[in-house]
This record gives sequence, structure tokens and C-alpha cells, in this order.
Amino acid sequence: MRAMYYEAFEATPDIRTLPDPTPTPGGVVIKLEATGLCRSDWHGWMGHDPDIRLPHVPGHELAGTVLAVGKEVRRFREGERVTVPFVSGCGHCGECRSGNQQICEEQFQPGFTHWGSFAEYVAIDYADHNLVHLPDAIDSATAASLGCRFATSFRAVVDQARVTGGEWVAVHGCGGVGLSAIMIAAALGANPIAIDISAEKLDFAKKMGAVATINARAVADVAEAVRDITGGGAHASVDALGSPVTCFNSIKNLRRRGRHVQVGLMLADHATPQIPMAQVIGHELEIYGSHGMQAWRYDAMLAMIESGKLAPQKLIGRHISLDEAVPALMAMDKATDLGISVITRF
Repeated sequence: MRAMYYEAFEATPDIRTLPDPTPTPGGVVIKLEATGLCRSDWHGWMGHDPDIRLPHVPGHELAGTVLAVGKEVRRFREGERVTVPFVSGCGHCGECRSGNQQICEEQFQPGFTHWGSFAEYVAIDYADHNLVHLPDAIDSATAASLGCRFATSFRAVVDQARVTGGEWVAVHGCGGVGLSAIMIAAALGANPIAIDISAEKLDFAKKMGAVATINARAVADVAEAVRDITGGGAHASVDALGSPVTCFNSIKNLRRRGRHVQVGLMLADHATPQIPMAQVIGHELEIYGSHGMQAWRYDAMLAMIESGKLAPQKLIGRHISLDEAVPALMAMDKATDLGISVITRF
């Protein structure tokens, strides 16, 4: 198979011909039709993820067709269109048995714990617990874009933040995660506020459902700006970027008994951000993490997409080739593109 491959962190990846994967007894091999390019892939390439063992093939947002099936798989057959959460569960630990595969004690992640989807084929283990059947109405590029950013945002907004109609929701960072969160919050009848340093991204956020925007470079105090717009602070707030500044602001801009959800990764030098703990205690704030979404929870999200209430395809900016993905991956920390880049040519 053709695949993106690197032997050292921060070294320019190659496109190589590598051995085709084979399914484990409980796994499948998927022929890729689309795979998203995500900032998490850049973090992995930089060496920020301890799960990666070199040499490596990245990629974790995927959609395709089942090509080969292990002898123990019961729920999936060759030729079926599928996607998979970027966090997959073992199916037998306590967290999996409770329905929380996204925090499985033995979790595996394509593109991190094993070779991923920047390739013609990818192997996925424990298929019966982790694969998701795709409706015919959802094309592969859109399905691939769900795998990390959109599904993570869906769980963050719907399940963790428990957003309801009429609430104010501050979203810090208007990349793929943030724009997804804005669209989902708006679909629930909430009032999303988009916060970023790019005027172009803030304009795009309005098209995705933001009722107000804040350019963080144009105000002295982001949290105060949110309180002014909302009349006291956001009911829920999402750090969709993952930096000490956005994390702090996301907590600081909450009203009493507000809910903060941390989605953006806090790695390397950003791993221990400052938290306004006196406010957390005195205002009884809630702080949550959000780490992907379970395969069984996809049904609700897919139903909203099929009904037209959610339109993740609007977040796709570019369709690129596997070869074009090499420079795109390396430049992700400086990227200014609107929307998500999806590899659709292998």
C-alpha cells in the first residue's frame, strides 16, 4: 500500500510502499476513501504523543469500505461503508462495559498507538465494538471529518457541557473543533459566541451559527467581553484550541455554576495551565475534559446530519492527495486555512 511514513519526529515524511495490513481475528482492514488532516496528527509528528513508536504512519479520522474481516467479527461484512471513533475501546474493561469506550483502560487509536489512515488501507481491531455503519446519504469525505473534531465537539457540547436552548456558549478557537462546536450549539438552540484572533475565521464562524464574535487581539479582556455580551457570563464554555490563555479565559468567562469543557490538547509546555481556582470554588463551576465519542453514540449525531440539522460538510475546506498531505501536515501549526483538509486521493 502507499502510505505516509516517517522514521523520526519532525523529519519530513515520505510516501512509501509498505506491506498491506491483515485483520486480527476480531478486527477488519478498511480500504480508505477519505481521511482528515488534524492538528493532533501534527502533535504526533512533533513527538508530543508518548504512544507513538517509530517508524510510524499517521492519520486517525477515516472513512472507507471494509476490505477484509477477521473470523471472530459478527457485525460487519466486506463491502460495508464504515467509520470509527479516533479513540477505540477493547470492549471488555470496566469503562467499555459501562459504555465509556472513549476512556477505555486499554484504548487504541489509529495513527497513534498503531499505524493509521494516511494510507490506502488501515487495520482496526475489536471491530464489533468500534466500527460505525455509515448511511448512504453521508459521503466519505464528510464521514471522515466526523472522526475526531466533529464527534469530539458533539460529545463536548451535548453530553459534557449539557447545552440547552437559549444558553450562551463561548467557544475559544475557530479551527475545526471550534467551528464544529459552534454549529452543534446553534443546532441545539443555544447562542454561540466565537472567539479567535483571525477576522476571517470569525466571519466564517458567523456562517456556522455564531450569534456574536470576539477578536481576542482587539479586546483588553476576553472574559470581560464575554460577560458584556451575555449579561453575566457564558453558561457553558469550550476551549477548542488548547493553550494556557484560552483555557484560562474559558473558565474565567463563565457565569455562576457555569460549565467549562477542555477539548483542545494541552501538551508539552502547555500541559499545566493556570486555573482561576478561587472562582471555580466560589461560583461552583464545573470543569470537564472531553476525549472523543463512543461508537454507540454516533447514532444521535448521524441522525441530526441526515435530517439536515447539522451540516459538517460545510466545514470541509480542501480535498487533497496523500502527496499533498505531507507539506500540509508539516505546516499545521502555522496554517490559516478555513475549514478542514481531507485526503481523498491515495
